[in-house]
Order: sequence, then C-alpha cells, then structure tokens
Amino acid sequence: MNNQITNVYIWDMDETLILLKSLLNGSYAEAFAGLKDAQKGVEIGKMWEKHILQISDDFFFYEQIENCNKPFLEALSKYDDGQDLSDYDFNQDGFSPPHDDLNKRKLAYRHRVIANKYKQGLHNILDQEMMDVWDALYKMTDEYTDGWLSSARALLEQCLAGNEDPTICNTIAGGVVRSNATGSRHINVLVTSGSLIPSLVKCLLFRLDNLISHENVYSSWDVGKLQCFQWIKERFDNRNTRFCAIGDGWEECEAAQAMNWPFIKVDLRPNSSHRFPGLTLRTVGFYFSIVYGNPDSENDDD
Repeated sequence: MNNQITNVYIWDMDETLILLKSLLNGSYAEAFAGLKDAQKGVEIGKMWEKHILQISDDFFFYEQIENCNKPFLEALSKYDDGQDLSDYDFNQDGFSPPHDDLNKRKLAYRHRVIANKYKQGLHNILDQEMMDVWDALYKMTDEYTDGWLSSARALLEQCLAGNEDPTICNTIAGGVVRSNATGSRHINVLVTSGSLIPSLVKCLLFRLDNLISHENVYSSWDVGKLQCFQWIKERFDNRNTRFCAIGDGWEECEAAQAMNWPFIKVDLRPNSSHRFPGLTLRTVGFYFSIVYGNPDSENDDD
C-alpha cells in the first residue's frame, strides 16, 4: 500500500544489545557500586571471547579472512559466479588478501557459505555438548546482568511486531515483519564497530539471528558508522520510511545527528530507563514522534 510506514531500527551491538566490553573491563560492575562481583563479570566476558573466536575460526573462515574485513556480506557478491561449493576445498584454493578479482571471488564464496550457515543457525553447526555449554553461558550472563540479554531480545521482537505483544503480527521473515493491523513494516539493522565475521557470530551466540538477518548486519570497522547509515538510508528509504538509531557511543550519535534521525543513547547505570531491562517500545515510539511526528503511531498500543 502506498501509505505503508516502514520503521527501520538501527542498533549498535556491544553495550547495547549485548554486554561484553563492559564485563571485561569491569565498568558494568562498577556502575552497581559494589553490588556486582566484578571478577565474575570478567570471567564471563572471557568465556564469551573464547567462544566467539573459536566459532569464528572453526566454522566461519575467520583465521583465513581476518585481514579482509568487509562492511557487509554482500559487498563482493558481484564477484560470486554461483559455483557449486559442496565439494569446494577452502583450505587448498590458494586464497590470499583480495587484491585481484580471483581472490575477491574466493572471498565472495566464503561470504556465501557464511550467509548460509547464519541462516541455518548454530544448532546445525555445534554438537550437543557445545550447545549445552553455550546455553549455560547465556543463562549465566543473563542472570548476572539482571536480564539484559533477554530484555534486549524481547524489545527487538516487539520492534519487529510494531506492538508490545510480538505475536500480533504476520510471520517474521529475515528480520522483517509486516504488521497485520497497520500494514506497516518493521526492520532491525545492526551497525557494529566490530569486524564483520565475529559480529555475525555474536548475533548467533546471543540469539539475535532470527531477529536480524545476515544482510542487515554492517561492520563500520573500516568505513565508519555514517557511511553505513547512508547505505541503509539508500536501501530502505522512501517518503514513508522512518529511521531510529540506538546505541551507547558517540559515533552512532553523531552519525544519527548528521542523518537527522532520532538517537536513543543506551546507559549502563542501573537507575537509567535507557538500558535493559528498562528501554521500552513506548519510549522508542516517543523518539520517533519527536522527529517524524505521531500520525496514528503503530508504536502506541493504547
């Protein structure tokens, strides 16, 4: 329909949807003024680091392509000739940093496999023992952070549904949902300052993969957040598209200001409403309305 509104939510990852750096450096525990065991947070963070790196290397070619970071998986798709890769030997194809078209094609092959593995999910990659270890670590982290991970995930679901009851929608397809009630469309996009492959693995490990599709994961490592925001605007923009950025850092704040988008700054402090748990769909809708007005806002569930 011509008047369909599209809401695009552009999320930062670290210290926004997940906690990792603040666990490792103790800043998360410090915000609680002695009520949190800082050493336990460091140990949890180190376990996450180990799993992220191990899975990146073992299943997502990271050891081979660490120095070939691209801002998104489709960046080299024009070099992919569609070759059947079922019997392709990625360890013997002579891949080196992609200075020429041949190596760009080899990197594009790897990106295609990574995209397929992302779509299949971790349960098709890890054995049951590793799945149990991962599940226990997720639960331990969520308990230590008073539900930060599960609350962030719940808000992503609500954003996709356009309603605080995420079941009031059609099917989720690739991190995009069309709302039954309004005909509106809702899209979650991730723009992280981390490199691309570990960021995709983080999405899998932190249970975000069914809420953020692989083509909506951007790494600003080399290009900066403003460039990523500009690409996102070009992809999704029409006269009824509304954008909102959510993160904890100055770079995404400045980039959102440059784009004239609302920006929600996430705050670790326990008394803040702009954290998890705490941040709600109603608050996100308020930020949208400040910039775009509030025409029959689908974020309002009154």
